Amino acid sequence: MAQMLSAVAMVGAASAASPIVTKSLVGVDAPASGITVVSRQDVRPDGASAVGDLTLSVSDLPMLSCHYIQKGLFFPSPDVPMASLVSLLMSSLSRALAIFPTLAGRLVTLPDDRVVIRCNDAGVEFRHAVAPNLSLDDFIVPDADVPTKLTKDLFPMDRTVSYDGHRRPLTSFQVTVLGDGAVFIGIVANHAVVDGTSFWHFFNTWAALCRGASPKLPDFRRSFFGESTAVLRFPGGVGPAVTFDADAPLRERVFHFSADAIRELKAITNRRPSGGQDVEVYGKMAHDRKNPEGLSAISSFQSLCAQIWLSVTRARQRLAPDATSTFRMAVNCRHRLRPAISPVYFGNAIQSAATTATVAELASNDLRWAAAKLNASLAAYDDGAIRRAAAAWQGAPRCFPLGNPDGAVITMGSSNRFPMYEGNDFGWGRPLAVRSGRANKFDGKMSAFPARAGDGSVDIEVCLAPDTMAALLRDSEFMQFVS
Repeated sequence: MAQMLSAVAMVGAASAASPIVTKSLVGVDAPASGITVVSRQDVRPDGASAVGDLTLSVSDLPMLSCHYIQKGLFFPSPDVPMASLVSLLMSSLSRALAIFPTLAGRLVTLPDDRVVIRCNDAGVEFRHAVAPNLSLDDFIVPDADVPTKLTKDLFPMDRTVSYDGHRRPLTSFQVTVLGDGAVFIGIVANHAVVDGTSFWHFFNTWAALCRGASPKLPDFRRSFFGESTAVLRFPGGVGPAVTFDADAPLRERVFHFSADAIRELKAITNRRPSGGQDVEVYGKMAHDRKNPEGLSAISSFQSLCAQIWLSVTRARQRLAPDATSTFRMAVNCRHRLRPAISPVYFGNAIQSAATTATVAELASNDLRWAAAKLNASLAAYDDGAIRRAAAAWQGAPRCFPLGNPDGAVITMGSSNRFPMYEGNDFGWGRPLAVRSGRANKFDGKMSAFPARAGDGSVDIEVCLAPDTMAALLRDSEFMQFVS
């Protein structure tokens, strides 16, 4: 707190030179949520960018049809005047943007159809909002759905498609002060510019600068797939739409899995079978050349995902027994590539690893079997698999087909390893909870968050069709692990 207070004292002197322009708001009406934006500022980096154009990579380009990422954190009430706090957040944001100039730029399509990030210091929008009639308890409700009619107004640029970064900021920010003093800091970032790893790297950097700590510098080099000549063409400059129905009815919940529950799941999945079909699966994995050490231990998160796969497939009661159920998991390629690329590489370095089984197979086999399937898919997702996927995309470029077209897909995004609570103290206390906006949500979309305790417990944000969510909540096998 002392560091933050000393920084606040400096804001008055620094703000006169800071590249921050306030926009007046006239006749603003409060939305139905009761969250009202009271000021908007254009914030630019506090130093000119030395980074030129950065070409979108083969991992960036497919994301042009995705919504901007929307994630944010609730914080306890600060012990400083709100005007001083907002000024401090803006001045530290300006310094953070100087370190991450890609976030303050715009997308530009060149005559040869390459799309680049032009690091032109065009700036970002920073909003200050208030919700005097709402408290933290209105957003964090135990044993209830997420109040999405409220959470959607914690973020600007709702459901903006990443291609729109040609004419709109690549990032936007909103600080919302609730009636009980709690503060929500929301970031909206173009998904063709950042993946989850890069998103939280920036969040950590902003927080570090705000509290007077030294950040980890990003790596903008884009050489890990070589110089790709593949392009995505959008005739007439008309950008893509998302590849799913964003208005389909959904229910959204955050399920908490304690460290004890996850240890129990992992213990179950790592018991060796004594006979039956399980033995065949384990045997194939043990003799797979891509897995020379035999069957690797099934991780805690793979065990949890296996239980989710079984339970959600069972809850989708309209699926035929011979239908194929797909569990997609976002894979961070940074450490899987050879040579590995920098852990602070800033951009997209993700692919989607798919594991499939029929509905009948999942119904007739147990948790160990499903977990072994997931484990085998991820163990095989090595440098070769990543490069083959990149080469296939370059041969037939397309936007990433996010969604659930056959009603049998689960897509697990984000990561319980992301530093959401760790490193995001802005100077007045650790975050209290993570929440997201409406971006990229459809039946079967899930996001993994580390739980606040930091003890290995996990929160899973689950979006499902209303009837599927109702059936899942009645599933005693699933709910026994939820706390």
